[in-house]
Amino acid sequence: MSLYVIGIDYGSDSVRALLVDTTDGRELASAVVNYPRWSQGLYCEPGRDQFRQHPQDYLDSLEQVLQALWQQAPQGSAAKVVGLSVDTTGSTPVAINSAGVPLALLPEFAQNPNAMFVLWKDHTAVAEAAEITTAANAYAARGAGPNYLQFIGGIYSSEWYWAKALHVLRQDAAVRAAAYSFVEHCDWITAVLTETTAPADFYLGRCAAGHKMMWHQSWGGFPPNDFFAGIDPVLDGFTERLNADTRTSDLTAGRLCAEWAQRLGLPRGIAVGYGAFDCHMGAVAANVRPGVLTKVMGTSTCDITVASPALLAGKSVRGICGQVDGSVLPGMIGLEAGQSAFGDLYAWFRDLLSFPLQLLGQQLTPAALAGLEAQIIPALSLQAATFKPGQTGITALDWVNGRRTPDASQRVAMAISGLKMGSQAPQIFRALVEATAYGSRAITERFREQGVPVDSIVVIGGISKKSPLVMQICADVWNCDIAVLDSEQSCALGAAIFAAVAAGVFPSVAAAQQVMASPVCQTYKPNAEDAAIYDRLYQQYQQLGAFVDAKAQEGI
Repeated sequence: MSLYVIGIDYGSDSVRALLVDTTDGRELASAVVNYPRWSQGLYCEPGRDQFRQHPQDYLDSLEQVLQALWQQAPQGSAAKVVGLSVDTTGSTPVAINSAGVPLALLPEFAQNPNAMFVLWKDHTAVAEAAEITTAANAYAARGAGPNYLQFIGGIYSSEWYWAKALHVLRQDAAVRAAAYSFVEHCDWITAVLTETTAPADFYLGRCAAGHKMMWHQSWGGFPPNDFFAGIDPVLDGFTERLNADTRTSDLTAGRLCAEWAQRLGLPRGIAVGYGAFDCHMGAVAANVRPGVLTKVMGTSTCDITVASPALLAGKSVRGICGQVDGSVLPGMIGLEAGQSAFGDLYAWFRDLLSFPLQLLGQQLTPAALAGLEAQIIPALSLQAATFKPGQTGITALDWVNGRRTPDASQRVAMAISGLKMGSQAPQIFRALVEATAYGSRAITERFREQGVPVDSIVVIGGISKKSPLVMQICADVWNCDIAVLDSEQSCALGAAIFAAVAAGVFPSVAAAQQVMASPVCQTYKPNAEDAAIYDRLYQQYQQLGAFVDAKAQEGI
């Protein structure tokens, strides 16, 4: 009998479920459900860079997406499922009480954004991130211990766990009094499914701990309490409540509990693997290996590759989001980089152009309004494709949501130069697409400068399938072939691969990949003439970036 596994992928806007046959890797069914509160814009203040998600959204949507999955799956599929694993966005932590319950699930905190998950793109903790960076450098300089940022790029980001926890604790006395600890979404949802949310039973996945929480095996886990208490007394005791025995995603976190087996329509006791971030699991679905850079293209991007421990022995790659043993593949060093906005930049421009439509909203049905807005980016793409590289004279930065890598900074902002009276929306849109491609090129160049080979690039995510314009510009700017993965749900597929290993169907991730990893469906090749032009235009991007960076450091 065929054995099935399920991958659950929690994205920024929705949760996806994928049912996979471990015999041949066939994707049997999939479903997507949007988060209801998030869809209404609740608990978010974009003008303040505040993006919060209610834990109840995650629980309700999980139940709904499995119900939808069974509507699509072959009859009797649920009985064949032997394992389940989860990936999420990150860093997306939440404050929990001493029983492991997110505070927002308690009546007194149900409407408090500070008691909710702080989404990866929440940048309210810019000041706290800068303090942590300064403190880590000073701690190491006075010989108190190692530099705890050396394996996460040397700069702590406002997108990460400790900065967000510190910001929340400072801002909200009620949350501070009730918070026992903070946990990442990928760790919490796994614990919920296995009834291991109580701190005494709780283990952290290696992925989140290593890339966002300053965990590293060389200093025995997390930085000591005196390091955090020295930054602010509100952090006193928090690191001592974290279990330093982190686990890789090929291991079994526990068994699906009776309550969630019933709610999800699954057999009780099936294996649940340790959770990880979406991009790391997506890279596994793309057969990531040394020399191959996997780019997950969505609202933001996440760039993942792996290297042998011998290659990076005694080295730390500057300006990235971490290098962690076993965070992607067991026995390999996982390396992460990325851009804070990719599709989000295009969506920002779409929303900017659609403002007049919003004013006409009273004369349009919601469906009609949504239909018109949905046509904006396809129409822009058609017109933007008619221009040659450099023809618009416009240069843009992709930092509309800050810069993730290389060299994290949420103080920088987007900029556009070269606008004239003749500059129209399609020309500007093309410049924005080029900006995202330039930002991605900067990441690849940083890896190579630091001795990490990038010989080929594989892309996954909706943009890679939906926009030939974006993909061809990327191929020309990067001046290399780009392989597009076939799977529509690559991150969920990666989670399913780990579920199959956790369930014992395969002895290793490599063995599971041979059967279940996604093939390539399309390859984009660079145009030599356009690539040469983009080499010159990329220098303009770097010059504009240097100018904006300098002004940000001056506080302008």
